Amino acid sequence: IRVCEHREISAMFDIVIKNGTVVDGTGVAPVVGDVAIRDGLIIEVGGRITQAARRTIDADGALVTPGWIDVHTHYDGQVSWDSELAPSSHNGVTTVVMGNCGVGFAPVKPGAEDALIELMEGVEDIPGAALHEGMAWGSWESFPDYLDYVAGRDYALDVGAQIAHGAVRFYAMGERGRLNEDATAEDIAAMGAIVAEAISAGAVGFSTSRTIGHRSLWGEPVPGTFAADAELLAIADEMRKVGKGVFEMIPAGTVGRLDALGGERTTQEAEHDLMRRFSIASGRPVTFTLVQSPDYAPDLWRQILRMTAEANAAGAQMYPQVASRPIGFLTGLSAYHAFMRKPTYLNALAHLPLAERVTAMRNPSVKAALLEEDDIRPEAPGSMENVYGLFQRAAPVMYPLSSPVDYEPDIGDTLGALASAAGRDAIEYLYDFMLEDGGTRFASLSTVDIAERMNVLREMLLDPHTITGLSDAGAHVTLICDGTMPTTQLTYWARDRKKGEQIPVEFIVHKQTSRNAQLYGFVDRGTLEAGMRADVNVIDHGNLSVSAPVAHHDLPAGGTRLIQPVSGYLATICNGVMTRDRDKDTGARPGRLVRT
Repeated sequence: IRVCEHREISAMFDIVIKNGTVVDGTGVAPVVGDVAIRDGLIIEVGGRITQAARRTIDADGALVTPGWIDVHTHYDGQVSWDSELAPSSHNGVTTVVMGNCGVGFAPVKPGAEDALIELMEGVEDIPGAALHEGMAWGSWESFPDYLDYVAGRDYALDVGAQIAHGAVRFYAMGERGRLNEDATAEDIAAMGAIVAEAISAGAVGFSTSRTIGHRSLWGEPVPGTFAADAELLAIADEMRKVGKGVFEMIPAGTVGRLDALGGERTTQEAEHDLMRRFSIASGRPVTFTLVQSPDYAPDLWRQILRMTAEANAAGAQMYPQVASRPIGFLTGLSAYHAFMRKPTYLNALAHLPLAERVTAMRNPSVKAALLEEDDIRPEAPGSMENVYGLFQRAAPVMYPLSSPVDYEPDIGDTLGALASAAGRDAIEYLYDFMLEDGGTRFASLSTVDIAERMNVLREMLLDPHTITGLSDAGAHVTLICDGTMPTTQLTYWARDRKKGEQIPVEFIVHKQTSRNAQLYGFVDRGTLEAGMRADVNVIDHGNLSVSAPVAHHDLPAGGTRLIQPVSGYLATICNGVMTRDRDKDTGARPGRLVRT
């Protein structure tokens, strides 16, 4: 009897998803059918599956897709204190890659964590207090140690980790590395050995940043920003020997000329040539950030894409990483804002609960003071608090956010246009706007002509050499909310776009599933095919929505982060286990470390 029962149970599926519109990640057109899952794997796809299942999901009218693979996140600290890994888990993501932009937390010598915390706080705007309190410092020194630490924890999704140049340089060279002094031959050999050891142990890549816009809390550029070609090419040689891993880079010039910081030392074209040589020397894929900057010729990004096509035709493996919506800076009373460095705000308002702060700021004398006082500059030159000045200057071109978020607003919707129509100054209009709805309103600063920028992004997304990324999930916790980019791809590009052509849903799904899986060598996931890992989304596409940000005070040490509520994910399944059920966390934690 036991044998019969065992056979009956083993033949039963764990989950069957019925009557869904299957978008399988390969890029082919959607088809209606069923998907069967057992023991963490996809067993059958398509047609009508009649075999019994422990759980059946009615997906009639819903999309059934592979789980999203987000290759640009910064959960390096959050993996210590948060098993849910929001916001990615809220957005259908079942695999993330962290350790981007040359910043991370291993290797680290005992007692040297402050430098890495200050680096992460300056570059990625994750509060240092949260990193001090929330991370299990002392649980690792080497990068293999760090991987073992992450491997010992359970998550709502899978996590891959890259080793970061900033941490490697500081570990190998100490203060000389942190201050970007030139590396000696011995230094370069030591760094190469560290990277080889990390990738051999399962790191999925190596990352570096070369823009002076990425600075530590105290203003120093990320270690490695000015590294000589020989330093990077030596690491390329070590990656060639190991035969695994991706090279991720933020090229100089990515975010503009940055003349206010002294100016970038090289050009995007020269950086592209360095990455090409790295890929050829290592035999490994290279992915790099590509955005359109107003500081350069309007079509420089097209030139970079042409150079990429030529390089790949000659044997390189280069993958420009592009965004699916303009990256926006958010401002509101629970985030950075234009009045946060006024003496009255610092001395009398900043410490108050939000409701009391709003009441006080409605006082005409307080308002007059905040509009007229000079600012007190932050002590730390690399602190993201310094963005207050940008918000003051840019108030006229910010867009107010409402729910669901409109990603193609008219220019007449800017705060400046609204203020002009009301006969008011834009900065005063911004002040009153932030007090609306109990101080919970947010505005976004990205680009004035968003519709035109979307045309650029569409061309980037459709380019055969690009991949989608740049969500920065886990980072910029009170400035940027782009962890919802995977969802925006479906709502905006495959459903809502009116000011231009949409993109077929099968292309969007392929781009953020199997395309990203192939780049990082995740051969077991990214498509809905028999034998593949059961990472699956069931999505009410017609009602999928992304709302305006909401402040959550749930970081270690009481830190604040902004999260955009998302609705429409009927189910998210990771490794055959349901982790989200109608936009609610099930508490299941089947996610693990992914090693190369």
